Amino acid sequence: MSESQSIEYKSSWRDEYLKWICGFANAQGGKLYIGVDDNGYVCGVSNIKRLLEDIPNKLQTSLGIVTEVNKKEKDGLEYIEIIVVPSSFSVSYRGEFHYRSGATKQQLTGIALTEFIAKKTGVRWEDAVVEDIRVEDLDIPNEDLLKKLHLMEGEKLKRSAVLLFYSDPSRVQNGSYVKIGRFGDGADLQYQDTIEDSLIKIADKVIDVIYLKYLKAKITYEHDRRVETYPYARNAIREAVYNAIVHNCYMFGSPVQIRVENESIIVSNRCVLPDGWTAETLMNPHDSIPYNPDIANVFYRAGYIENWGRGIEKICDACRELGADLPKYEIVGNGLRIYFSALKSAMISENEATEGGDVGINVGINEQKVIGLIVENSHISAVEVSEKLSISLRQAERIFARLKEKKLIERVGARKNGYWKVKNATTKT
Repeated sequence: MSESQSIEYKSSWRDEYLKWICGFANAQGGKLYIGVDDNGYVCGVSNIKRLLEDIPNKLQTSLGIVTEVNKKEKDGLEYIEIIVVPSSFSVSYRGEFHYRSGATKQQLTGIALTEFIAKKTGVRWEDAVVEDIRVEDLDIPNEDLLKKLHLMEGEKLKRSAVLLFYSDPSRVQNGSYVKIGRFGDGADLQYQDTIEDSLIKIADKVIDVIYLKYLKAKITYEHDRRVETYPYARNAIREAVYNAIVHNCYMFGSPVQIRVENESIIVSNRCVLPDGWTAETLMNPHDSIPYNPDIANVFYRAGYIENWGRGIEKICDACRELGADLPKYEIVGNGLRIYFSALKSAMISENEATEGGDVGINVGINEQKVIGLIVENSHISAVEVSEKLSISLRQAERIFARLKEKKLIERVGARKNGYWKVKNATTKT
């Protein structure tokens, strides 16, 4: 029998092999054989009596665990079997934490170590308290509600509360935002946006920015009714973005990223999946096991997501309804990516885009950027737009005028105290 997740062979004993036993205890358990070579053949040990006394004592003093240490014999050769059961608490060897993964031993450090200890102790990353942000600093300064949502520990806010309802969550954890980029061929980044706010506010902003600034809809007419069809199912993109925000492992310090390409959209986030889960698990019916339960609970109660593990099924249903290909999931290290392919019949050709006419929302790149800026800040002025886009004030004013003429935006209220409103056309998504 070859070495595996639960079996390790050593031809002789060395004290450093306590690290391997530590790895088994921290993982799913396993067996370490002393006196067996790498190919699984028994070569025997000469000092077995002393080892049968020393090894249990060293396990107790160095690791704090008790294991079964047995003498075995085959073809006249004696060897040792050490049976290690999974430990309910974290086990360290001289301050080092080791873990059995596949047929190898790994030393846990950094984020991997933090995540491991959190699992063993039952204390989640989102449960840690924040010292310098108070209830009255949040978008929802309601202490009773926050306690009912399990977002407070005593009189202090948890990290989850700050990420959900504080306007600058990156203050407690870098990367607590969403980044969107429009790419041409390869690494050609044409423009980008960083959406920063409390997670509950970011959720809606992101979808509006994607569909108003980054995508164009193709126009068709049904019984004299104008219909705009986007190349991606809005319900599918929305569900994927909400899932990424809710399940992102913010501990890595990486934002949710949305890459808009010519014929695809890629939504990615950092993740720690339940043990044994793969990309195939996600595409099949599965239980709801959120990485950030408290954040997920708030999004569920706010109506953004459901809590039966059907999110990906809903994404696939929305793609089928539009007629688009089903998305593809990919796990790369600690990154989860979902790839959406554009519906070819809803894409606008280069000739159509060049000729103009009644295609898509028929706006230029700067006009799209202005719409995105309005979504982010409905009170934005022409002066602020000119500064953000590095264009003249006159150019900014002309863009506002064109967007009003095309009935894509409207001014609500007085010039001084009013605000801009983006008008949504009838869409088929």
